[in-house]
Parts: sequence; C-alpha cells; structure tokens
Amino acid sequence: MRTFHTSPLRRSTVGFDRIFDMAYDPHAAGDDRYPPCNVERLSNDRYRISMALAGFSAGEIAITAEQNLLTIEGRKTEEAQRDFLYRGISSRPFTRRFNLADHVRVETASFVNGLLEVLLIREKPQAVKPRRIPIDDRSLVQQFESRAA
Repeated sequence: MRTFHTSPLRRSTVGFDRIFDMAYDPHAAGDDRYPPCNVERLSNDRYRISMALAGFSAGEIAITAEQNLLTIEGRKTEEAQRDFLYRGISSRPFTRRFNLADHVRVETASFVNGLLEVLLIREKPQAVKPRRIPIDDRSLVQQFESRAA
C-alpha cells in the first residue's frame, strides 16, 4: 500500500481539512518535519497545536495569525561559541505553517517547559448559524400592510 487515504480522517475533523493535504503531500509541505508537533481536537470547535521546542525560549518564537494561515517561526539568538562533543538538541531556525479553515481563530498561546501550545477556536458567524423563523398566522399582504402603516 503506497498511498494513504485521508477520507476517513476528513470525516472526523472540523476545521483542519487542508492540514491533511499538507501533512501527507511532500511537495506541498516540504520534507522537513522539524520541529515535531501534534494537532488535536479538544471538542467540536476547539483545537490545540502542540510543538516541541526544546532549547528555545519564548522570546525566540514568533506566532503570526493571518486569514486562514497560522505561522510559527523560531530563531535562536546568537550564543557565545560553545564546544559541543555531541549536539542532539537542534537549534536551527524553523518556520511551520498551518492552513486554517474559515472562521478558525487563534485564541491563546503558551510556552511552558519547551512545549508551545496554541489554542484554536472555530466560530461560526451569526449569518451562518441556523435561526428559527417565526410563523405568523396573518397573510403576507396583511403583514406588509401592518408594517407600512
């Protein structure tokens, strides 16, 4: 089996349909998966992106939210020259982009113990939400005449 079908995953998510396209299409997302991250659904309209950023501080990370695009960038500040025998914690600069569905906004972000967490909320505008229409027992002509008077 060489292909991965995302149709079962698309049915179980709300707001992140395009992320599956990016996650499994190497040409769209690039082969670089650094830094590692999780995208999880907390409820029907709440999501969390968790990103492991060991070695970074909060001041070295920038989060930008534009229309339908969340960008997380990190760049280490220059340190004094250090002599590493082995360097297993990466400190290279990175940029991760997440395409967001319509009406998804970034609520908050926190950075604790090397783990960046970004909370996303999907809000339907009033025009999209279903509304109940009252039924009047008068004819439309009578309703129009009463409004005109």
